[in-house]
Amino acid sequence: MFSDIANAGAPADQWDALPSAAKLQILGTIFILEWVGETPQGNGEPHYMRGGKPGYYPSLKNAEGVPHPVPFDLFNPFGLLPEQTEAQKERGRNVEINNGRAAMLGLFGFISASKGLIVPGLDAIPGVGRYDGVYMGAFTYSDAGLPFVDKMLESVGPLKDLLASNAGQL
Repeated sequence: MFSDIANAGAPADQWDALPSAAKLQILGTIFILEWVGETPQGNGEPHYMRGGKPGYYPSLKNAEGVPHPVPFDLFNPFGLLPEQTEAQKERGRNVEINNGRAAMLGLFGFISASKGLIVPGLDAIPGVGRYDGVYMGAFTYSDAGLPFVDKMLESVGPLKDLLASNAGQL
């Protein structure tokens, strides 16, 4: 089973080859992390859109709304790094934001190249394969057993045939 996923091709093809339960587990983890990061915590730190620190993420050890206890944080999970000053933390948050922006630009470059667009610099890189699926479609007909997926797939109109043809390739 895992060899089928690994041999599916590019990362988007591998996502399409994942079982529905694996997709739900990944999306659920992302949902929980986003929920914790966007929900006001009891530590007095406001959201970054309301005057808080950009790049700040609350501690998972005492976060509100986490469905089960988490014994570590995302940054320095084992407490091995020395304590930083507030200026060092601020610089680190800004570096992380800039790295995230650069990663998004690179990701969108690879997405554009995989759809057949000319992207200078990526055209010469081997392995940037063509992806005929729908990047924003997390679920395909292979996931039709999940609730609401059939209804969602009915509403995509012209993409319906494309999604159905990709499901036949899995």
